[in-house]
Amino acid sequence: MITYEQIFENNRQWVANNEATAPDFLKRLAADQRPDYLYIGCSDSRVTAEELMGVAPGEAFVHRNIANMVINIDLNVMSVIEYAVLHLGVKHIVVCGHYGCGGVKAAMQPKDLGIMNPWLRNIRDVYRLHHTELDAIEDTDARYDRLVELNVQEQCVNVIKTAVLQQAYLKKGYPIVHGWVFDLKSGLLKDLNLDFEHILHDIQDIYNLSEETLYGSKSTEALEIGQEGKVEGSR
Repeated sequence: MITYEQIFENNRQWVANNEATAPDFLKRLAADQRPDYLYIGCSDSRVTAEELMGVAPGEAFVHRNIANMVINIDLNVMSVIEYAVLHLGVKHIVVCGHYGCGGVKAAMQPKDLGIMNPWLRNIRDVYRLHHTELDAIEDTDARYDRLVELNVQEQCVNVIKTAVLQQAYLKKGYPIVHGWVFDLKSGLLKDLNLDFEHILHDIQDIYNLSEETLYGSKSTEALEIGQEGKVEGSR
């Protein structure tokens, strides 16, 4: 295990190595940040965003919490998303889970986990939404892995539900939301290949916060027809 003192020595070596290869490294680092990616991942110490993505400082804006959750009343993650979209202009938002996630596993257990209960209930809700598929998986490990994937999928949907994402995408064509899973055993990232535009189109029937739609929302069309009926009836 690394000692406390070694951390500072490692930091000095990091500075020296970067200045040796790029003398203006720190100057550029201090000037500003314009990352293309917002990465929302798990706090697990084995899953470090920049290393597994192979990106340098300044190339990814990172938020991490237990089980990579995007909860609409969590002001932390909501503030991160808004800042990344409105002020940093990120082109991609990634929600990245990982197989072997302790938070997901804990949510699968019928146990009282104290202060963790409200947080983990959001993962239990994912299980409830997909229980038919999950309960049909006999192998416990395979069911666990699939819940990890479905949790990522649902957190991506939660990102797409936000007003700032909908408004930015309809105006600029980005950011696009992606779902990834990191495999600790192979060290590889798995792209879940979510159909971002299809999901956005579907959820806008209920979660439209943009005052316009991607392809035309059924709920918006129904509202317009209803308004026209009222006008005609008043004449």
